Amino acid sequence: MSDRKYMFESYQLPSGVTLKNRVLLAPMTNFLSNDDGSVSDKELEYYKRRSGGVGAVITACANVNEYGKGFDGEIGAHRDDLIPSLRKLADAIHEKGSKAILQIFHGGRMCPPHLIPNEDVVSASAVAALRPNSPTPREMTEEEIQQTIADFGSATRRAIEAGFDGIEIHGANTYLLQQFFSPHSNRRDDQWGGSVEDRMNFPLAVVESVKAAVAEHAKDEFVVGYRLSPEEREEPGITMDDTLQLVDVLAKQDLDYLHISLSSFNQGSMRDENDTRPRIDLIQERVGSIIPVMGVGSLHTADDVEAALAKVPMISLGREMLMEPDWVEKVAKGEEDQIRTAMKLNQQEELAIPEPMWTKILNVPNWFPKEEE
Repeated sequence: MSDRKYMFESYQLPSGVTLKNRVLLAPMTNFLSNDDGSVSDKELEYYKRRSGGVGAVITACANVNEYGKGFDGEIGAHRDDLIPSLRKLADAIHEKGSKAILQIFHGGRMCPPHLIPNEDVVSASAVAALRPNSPTPREMTEEEIQQTIADFGSATRRAIEAGFDGIEIHGANTYLLQQFFSPHSNRRDDQWGGSVEDRMNFPLAVVESVKAAVAEHAKDEFVVGYRLSPEEREEPGITMDDTLQLVDVLAKQDLDYLHISLSSFNQGSMRDENDTRPRIDLIQERVGSIIPVMGVGSLHTADDVEAALAKVPMISLGREMLMEPDWVEKVAKGEEDQIRTAMKLNQQEELAIPEPMWTKILNVPNWFPKEEE
């Protein structure tokens, strides 16, 4: 058995849910659900293959209403008739021995128009993302804002009824909650926009809606996490100072963790290349004594993970678990030299990565190191 100091310790979250270890599967889009939002057999196999070793699996994002679908092949959590499908997913993860956490989100202005009713893409304000061919969204009405807040609560209820152990609110990666918090995408002058404090109102209302659903429907302890991206490149955009103010408030919301979305665990500022202090350190120093912080990003080896866990109590693994579904088990057995560190092109079936995900992995430049065998 591995003599790793931190990785294989159990960890109790504030809600009372205990993870058997401190390594989780990061939420990663997989394009594998059916067009109606139900979970496909291929998707169940993909998750089963990566469950068991990790303390918990955080799923790919599930949209909370039909205007929030951000990807082809995305899990749906927006209708009650999808609860049996969600239950299959929770059961598949539990069967292998990991906790199951459903990530819930709304894509806002990042939603491809063809996935949205009447191609009616919405956001905090009518400001397009700074990406080629981005549609200019329509500013959400007060009624739509209130409905979306309620929809996050309804998605949480469905996750509870489906047997999940928790949900993660996706407030990162430029999607709707981040769009409300960002001065780039939010130019409103009502209660939902303006100062840093006012731009927090929508994310905080979503947190409140989710917590109310948990209080009403969960019979057992239930995890509520929140994922955020610390900075934006845009001007104006989210600064580290904005984010430290946000985490101050989130830390007081009785959440189970803050999941800091970074491409590299120790990365410095994306706004100022001279500011090399790891963003995760700044957040941990600010609120780590009040709320558990989870890190992610380019943690390839067991040594990388142990070094990260010396700073924060939990980490999630993304690409590493795509290339090596048995990452945790191999470390536990002392077989670290057996861990795959590149995508093996002749092992698609063994890695349980079906189409169309496999083609995307092969075609996106610099996403994965690849080897013929």
